[in-house]
Amino acid sequence: MSASSDLFRLDSRVAIVTGASRGIGYAIANGLAAAGAQVTGLGRSVLAKSEASSFDYSICDVTNAASFKDLVERVFSQFGRIDILVNAAGITLPPQTEEDQMAAFHQTLACNLTAVFDCCLTAIPFMRRGGYGSIINVTSIGAALGFPGNPGYVASKGGLAALTRALALDHGTQGIRVNSLVPGYIRTAMTQASHADPERREARAARTMLARWGEPEELAGAAIFLASPASSYVTGSDLYIDGGWAAKGL
Repeated sequence: MSASSDLFRLDSRVAIVTGASRGIGYAIANGLAAAGAQVTGLGRSVLAKSEASSFDYSICDVTNAASFKDLVERVFSQFGRIDILVNAAGITLPPQTEEDQMAAFHQTLACNLTAVFDCCLTAIPFMRRGGYGSIINVTSIGAALGFPGNPGYVASKGGLAALTRALALDHGTQGIRVNSLVPGYIRTAMTQASHADPERREARAARTMLARWGEPEELAGAAIFLASPASSYVTGSDLYIDGGWAAKGL
């Protein structure tokens, strides 16, 4: 076992973080880089905070399998290994009308579940070569709890939680661990409308034990833990970062 000072270090590790242009993905990419990893973040849009980022960034749509494969091959060619994959890219498309429901459902699953599976299948062979792999899927408390008006999002995150366990079982003996980060309400662009509404903001804060929303940076430490030797015997697990929402009774 490494010395305690080294348990959370990621020196010499190479990471890819999807959805890294802003929000949770951006915070995790910066956190992994601060812990010593060589990080390539990717997203569909221009990096929102490029002046403060500590990682490399590329434009890449994870629903485009060929584009993601090209990026992975480029990263491997440059650094000779891939150790960490964080699947933080995701969308939410609450249907506005009954006619919208199926289209929104399919589009949400394509990004939040199908594309994640493809990203994992693409990265795993490169992880095998180095004998080390940590895949971190960002799900949601919606993976385990019912939320109204957005069945595609809830279904996609529930499926992603199940996919995490399946991949952990299939690849554990190859030195590859697969876990989920489970955020509650985090203040990001995706939740901006809820947070801007005083009534909804307070109602969501009241559901937590800490009586507040989370910040994207509060997921970085958990991601470092799951990516590092500190979690070497942790796989197939869900780590809740939700202020106590899922555990709260009265």
